[in-house]
Amino acid sequence: EVQLVESGGGMVQPGGSLRLSCAASGLTFSDWDMSWVRQAPGEGPEWVSSINAGGDSAYYRDYVKGRFTISRDNAENTLYLQMNNLKPEDTALYYCATNAWALTWYPNMTHPSVRFETDFGSWGQGTQVTVSS
Repeated sequence: EVQLVESGGGMVQPGGSLRLSCAASGLTFSDWDMSWVRQAPGEGPEWVSSINAGGDSAYYRDYVKGRFTISRDNAENTLYLQMNNLKPEDTALYYCATNAWALTWYPNMTHPSVRFETDFGSWGQGTQVTVSS
């Protein structure tokens, strides 16, 4: 079975950095486009970033452009999200997921609201990111 395990979350001050990791198993990782999704308390899940299977095309939600970098190491079956200059508004539970639709569907959404069950094939349990003084 497909398993995705996120790690690397924690509490940081505004302006700080975190690097999230997602370890994948039970699939041919290098065949799958991947995404990061986040969900704040009381809110629905929102798309953050996507990367293609080969790791040479990446897309971001406007709010995180210039601050976040998505990457992957297919030899290690691992997805990453480098987050710099973090803001309190970035506080959320962060999930990695396999994409259900074509790569460019996600950045072309009018709004970043997503549904796990329809927009992604598999997802993990999430890792908490808290940005606070």
